[in-house]
Amino acid sequence: MHKKIELQAVVPDELIGKRLDQILAELFADYSRSRIKEWILAGQVRLDGKVVDKPREKLLGGEEVEIKASIEVSQQHQAEKITLDIQYEDEHILILNKPADLVVHPGAGNASGTLLNALLSHVPGIGAVPRAGIVHRLDKDTTGLMVVAKTIPAQTSLVEQLQAREISREYEAVVNGTMVAGGSVDEPIGRHETKRTSMAVRMNGKPALTHYRVMQKFRAHTHLRLKLETGRTHQIRVHMAYLHHPLVGDPLYGGRPRPPKGASESLRQMLRDFSRQALHAAQLELAHPVTGDWMSWQVPIPQDMVDLLAALKQDDKEHDQGWD
Repeated sequence: MHKKIELQAVVPDELIGKRLDQILAELFADYSRSRIKEWILAGQVRLDGKVVDKPREKLLGGEEVEIKASIEVSQQHQAEKITLDIQYEDEHILILNKPADLVVHPGAGNASGTLLNALLSHVPGIGAVPRAGIVHRLDKDTTGLMVVAKTIPAQTSLVEQLQAREISREYEAVVNGTMVAGGSVDEPIGRHETKRTSMAVRMNGKPALTHYRVMQKFRAHTHLRLKLETGRTHQIRVHMAYLHHPLVGDPLYGGRPRPPKGASESLRQMLRDFSRQALHAAQLELAHPVTGDWMSWQVPIPQDMVDLLAALKQDDKEHDQGWD
């Protein structure tokens, strides 16, 4: 479903000589520059009644600008009353702690029961915001913090902050293998050549940068804190697998469970039964899209990861393993 957009303005003298896309971004600040550029290229912008399709065209001032376009909205999906763990909410944004097993957006095999369906119920009118205000995603089985825009201006601001790498996102994860020290992975990520549901480090992929530091070492596993500079699909999962330290329980990139030598049956069973990637979005920081105030939220790791770390710590204790 699409919502029609009709915008009109006269180019003021103070914008004389600027490019069309720059002028429209200033005149209609509720919409992102990338969206405005799409409208220009699609022939949906008129100057003094004539279609103009060159974003870089410079204007002389006094022109009448008219935009007749449309944006995709989410009304085609059903609102569903699903309990959300909301950490913060005002009239512009919503911060939530996503549980495991919650799909963010409807897709093949997931037409209902998603975060988007829940948002349509919780925030009346959010269907008028593209993708119901969802500006970034977490994988189905990744837990933790997400921000949702409740208005188009808020969405525009948050998308621009993401593109400028101004939103800070930190994660906790448990990976296979003992890592000696922290570091960074600066490797591009693209679609896997043969496995279409998977991503991989690809030289022709999009730039991706992940920083990580060691929080705790175990005999055959490591508890990490990670920070994203970019937001590629499956980024942490792919980068850790690239280092040969895939996340515990990762169904796509992790392979079989890797219990340490001599591990108890209870630990072996826990590793076998850990049915999701051990990844949690623990901290989120951003500038409020309206006030500009810098805001920060933290949520602790969920119980399944607490139990996993406790079991690994117990295994260390049973084998007299101590780490600095």
